[in-house]
Amino acid sequence: MNNVSLIGRLTADPELKHTQSDIAMTRFSIAVDRTYSRQGEERQADFINIIAWRQTAEFICRYFSKGQRIGITGQIRTGSYTDRDGNKRYTFEVQADNVEFCEPKRDSYSGGSNDYSNNYRHTSSRQEPTQPNTSYSSGDTGDFVDMPNDEDLPF
Repeated sequence: MNNVSLIGRLTADPELKHTQSDIAMTRFSIAVDRTYSRQGEERQADFINIIAWRQTAEFICRYFSKGQRIGITGQIRTGSYTDRDGNKRYTFEVQADNVEFCEPKRDSYSGGSNDYSNNYRHTSSRQEPTQPNTSYSSGDTGDFVDMPNDEDLPF
């Protein structure tokens, strides 16, 4: 299973770019605070590289800016390449599938607060393999067999 959930602050304004085949994408990094710090030292942060595609990239570039907290769920992507000196280098980034606001949006135009709510999120429209659409809310229990009421069950 390859799932990642992060909350951090953008280290720069995200920029929307397009591939040669006109697919929207953005790359940026977030600073994620570590949960511990040594006594007498400042809290440390890890800087995580993020990539987002299509509508998710457009959403991020439209609504997020440097310093803003962002929640991201996605998958780790690794790779490698050989640099000019012949050294093998490894890459690590998170492909963002879902993003959400983690603080109210600052409204610099009206002086008021424009709250986008902590629950406002964007989910990637990436197609997943289709599975049968099973609904358990209909109350149909045709596939289940009633168990006898047996007082001898060990639990």
